[in-house]
Amino acid sequence: MIELLRKRRSIRQFQDKPIEAEKIEILKEAILRSPSSRNLTPWEFIFVDDKNILKQLSTAKAHGSSFIKSASLAVVIIADTNKSDVCIEDCSIAAITLQYTAESLGLGSCWAQIRLREHNNEISAEDYVKNVLNIPRNYMIECIIGIGYPAEKKEGHPKNSLQYNKIHWGKYE
Repeated sequence: MIELLRKRRSIRQFQDKPIEAEKIEILKEAILRSPSSRNLTPWEFIFVDDKNILKQLSTAKAHGSSFIKSASLAVVIIADTNKSDVCIEDCSIAAITLQYTAESLGLGSCWAQIRLREHNNEISAEDYVKNVLNIPRNYMIECIIGIGYPAEKKEGHPKNSLQYNKIHWGKYE
């Protein structure tokens, strides 16, 4: 696992190459194995590979979602807010589980935050995505993960660049 952490980077440029069905099945299994508080599993996932819908999702917000257009797959991570008071946390865990699994399969990925973001001055990114994908109103949308074969190569962050000053021992000092 540490080797995966050492090399994973956000990838925003993807090859025009479909993801094999076997790899998509592994991504589905991994995300469904994500931990959930009290095993309430409020999350649900919308897998999108239709190029027209990917293009629409790439405009979910003014900045930071355009990479979805070139992804082979987008996974929209949503949760029924009536099921759990910690659905944001559960969705976040599922999202990173998906990203690490994608990396282990030779795929790149990037997170596009949707919750609490604007599509434009008149509508939130969440409402925009709900309209595009017909998501019920009682669901929140945490993020969209764009996935595909990388069209860019990024080296992992070197160990000496890690912010060890963020770690406190015993108490905050």
